Amino acid sequence: MPLFQHDNLNFAYLDEGEPAGDPVILIHGFASNKAVNWVGPGWVQALGDAGYRVLAIDNRGHGESDKPHDAQAYRPDKMAGDAAALLAHLRIDRAHVLGYSMGARIGAFLSLGAPEKVRSLVFGGLGMGMIDGVGDWEVIADALLAPSLDAVTDPRGRAFRAFAEQTGGDRTALAACISTSRQHPTVEQAGAIEAPTLIAVGTKDDIAGSPRELAELMPNATAIDIPGRDHMLAVGDRVFKQAVLEFLAAH
Repeated sequence: MPLFQHDNLNFAYLDEGEPAGDPVILIHGFASNKAVNWVGPGWVQALGDAGYRVLAIDNRGHGESDKPHDAQAYRPDKMAGDAAALLAHLRIDRAHVLGYSMGARIGAFLSLGAPEKVRSLVFGGLGMGMIDGVGDWEVIADALLAPSLDAVTDPRGRAFRAFAEQTGGDRTALAACISTSRQHPTVEQAGAIEAPTLIAVGTKDDIAGSPRELAELMPNATAIDIPGRDHMLAVGDRVFKQAVLEFLAAH
């Protein structure tokens, strides 16, 4: 797996698909990684088959990238800077950006910090929760640091603890990440994102918030539903993939 260095950290990434195609950078969600979020559910293959150059980064604290335990390392502007650094490392001036959940937030901060690098945006699994918040992160941090899954009683905390164990995550790094990566763009910042944006949320997602309310704040955004899917299952949905392929083709 190729690596690059940025901000004194090593980052793992993949670069697949059609080398001459329009680049799409994939940014995964909290406690996930590029393999779980994008390879396994078929995104890398689907985008490659459609003629795109497919990039995916393991965010700091995740996957095969370095995992600092300092919470200040995980501010979303820093994590957006990692994605921008990957594009610079590969000498790519501009790319489509597809982020899921935390990755959608990172994509928003990338667009705010380096709009010239963003050709279009897809926010998967995060609607108005990007602005209003997605609930109490402290229960998730506590669950990650608990001595065992059996000691965790909060349902959402149990779900994220089990997912972190399934993906082999560094639970201390993830607890640090969730404490600072939940910084929210403001309503004014959302209104300043000019890139064409698709916002897609599962109809059974109790975390993301309304995709339409977020789209209404943005000058060039469209919202769609991912029918019958919750936060964990929406990422691999065929309706989601088809909508994204159509959106990218239009931009």
